[in-house]
Amino acid sequence: MQLISIDKLRYRQHLNIVIGVFIGSFLILAVGFGTLFITLFGASDADNFWLNVAGVGLAFVLLLATINAIKNNPFMAEVYYVWQLKHQINLIYRKLKKIKKLAFTDKNINAIIILSFYYQACQQLYNLDDNTITMATLTTEHNHLQDFINSHNLTIVVENYHQQLLKTI
Repeated sequence: MQLISIDKLRYRQHLNIVIGVFIGSFLILAVGFGTLFITLFGASDADNFWLNVAGVGLAFVLLLATINAIKNNPFMAEVYYVWQLKHQINLIYRKLKKIKKLAFTDKNINAIIILSFYYQACQQLYNLDDNTITMATLTTEHNHLQDFINSHNLTIVVENYHQQLLKTI
């Protein structure tokens, strides 16, 4: 995955629209399917809880399938990019302790590339989500990595990051 620059305002607008449409559609579909199931299969004197649950489940599955089908639509470009970015950050975070050890102790180039990507991806994500609380810590850690790279005369190209590198760790 390559880091790309995206328009924060456009991303936030599109994200808010996607969330609003998802929530509105979910409510309408869940109530509609629940009502339909109760009408078709329910009894007037019985507990129809599980029919309502089935309506909610069907609505959720239908909306997930719809989002999956439209994820490559140009309107979804920024939202889908951030979704993928969060996924990559999560994959790296699961191995972060080991990656840091390999990077700083063993000078493992793949680990350094992964760590450099991680810090830059987190900075981009935190800026997009206005997460200023942890930005100072992240910047300090990224600067520490940059100092390490410079002091060991390493050339690290963050564009060389790809998910397969995680399998080498």
